[in-house]
Amino acid sequence: MRIGVFICHCGSNIAGTVDCPSVAATALTYPDVVFSTDTMYACSEPGQDAIIQAVKDKNLDGVVVASCTPRMHEQTFRRAVERAGLNRYMFEMANIREHVSWIGKTKDLNTGKAAELVRMAVEKLRRNRPLMAKRFETVKRVLVIGGGVAGIQAALDCADGGQEVILVERDQSIGGKMAKLDKTFPTVDCSSCVLGPKMVDIAQHPNITLYTCSEVESVGGYVGNFQVTVRRKSTYVDWTKCTGCGLCVEKCPSRKHPDPFNENLCNAPSINIPFPQAIPKKAAINAASCLMLTKGKCGLCAKVCPVKCIDFEQKDELVNVDVGAIVVATGYDLFDWHKYPQYGEGRYKDVITSLQYERLLSASGPTGGHIKRPSDGKEPKNVVFIQCVGSRDKSVDRPYCSGFCCMYTAKQAILTKDHIPDSQSYVFYMDIRSPGKLYDEFVRRAMEEYGAQYVRGRVAMIYPKGDKLVVRGADTLA
Repeated sequence: MRIGVFICHCGSNIAGTVDCPSVAATALTYPDVVFSTDTMYACSEPGQDAIIQAVKDKNLDGVVVASCTPRMHEQTFRRAVERAGLNRYMFEMANIREHVSWIGKTKDLNTGKAAELVRMAVEKLRRNRPLMAKRFETVKRVLVIGGGVAGIQAALDCADGGQEVILVERDQSIGGKMAKLDKTFPTVDCSSCVLGPKMVDIAQHPNITLYTCSEVESVGGYVGNFQVTVRRKSTYVDWTKCTGCGLCVEKCPSRKHPDPFNENLCNAPSINIPFPQAIPKKAAINAASCLMLTKGKCGLCAKVCPVKCIDFEQKDELVNVDVGAIVVATGYDLFDWHKYPQYGEGRYKDVITSLQYERLLSASGPTGGHIKRPSDGKEPKNVVFIQCVGSRDKSVDRPYCSGFCCMYTAKQAILTKDHIPDSQSYVFYMDIRSPGKLYDEFVRRAMEEYGAQYVRGRVAMIYPKGDKLVVRGADTLA
């Protein structure tokens, strides 16, 4: 095999911190490399002409270009080698700009790294074989994994574009985290008023098939032709008959199972419909807490069901579908704040997450929209918000900013004042980061109109004092 290597200077972008002639000289020592040179701008027309001429003069059957990201110019160089008479796939590109010169400061180290990347590209090219482009039919069906607001919007966009969509959600209803929110920022709109119509559209769209209580078991095939197996978990309720009347939920005597929709702030019956706007609005049995399934006793839900849809013998079902594309919209989980011992490590019932606080604010929450302390049900007069828990902290491997806790904290401070007019909110923060449209005005509104007191500093300790909690932190601006 005869390989040619071309090291691009990219003006001073690469040559400023990489010794390009040295890399070219080193490349000449690699197996099968018979020609190596450096060039000022490989992507320019003179640069491409030089590559084409070298292929012809040196009888090359493979080309490596070390320059910028393949995303920018891989197609440029593939077309160039084709014009020289080579197969477009007998070309490899080494990124020594974004991966070397732009991130490294020491020229000797950069030069060595660039030479290694070129060596890897050469070894890859030595194993390449000429390929031919081939057209094949793709499956005109899309799988969307996750039924939160992102998955819902993706499914609707694809379905409105004429594609058949399979939407898979592991929970009993679609809606995800957004369904748990009371309001949105910065407009303070009702969250369910924004999300609800989209959820209804999912249920009624002719191009969408919805699988809830389901998870993707396996994925095979290749791009455009995937074979997917979906496990539809047993709900012990025949959803083709269930009308969502809720009678079984009212009569269920087993209520020891924490309610995941309400972030475990209360218990739920063993047969349940998660929230009033659930899609689909169907009951499902929690096998872990159901007395009939665990002890063989009860069965009251089956006795009171007017349409006889309870089926304690129901099994999981595997569904095989062929899809051409997969959208992964699996959402997020909350950071485990128990890693911070100064916040009580879960010992204090009145230290809760922001999502739990959303459920207290929501009219569909466990307290009917009344803010009450989980410990004793009393209305709090002072509420402290601690920002940046689990972000901008290298000790818990989260050095980055969450990007939105400043905003939802301001929203919750505003809503707290609306719910309890004589309350006072305190916000401990590192920095206020509110770069979106009307975001800074929203934070200032929380401060100036609603009286939220912002304290720049980290909380050092939370400890009980009587029936209240004391929050101790440093005010770095005092």
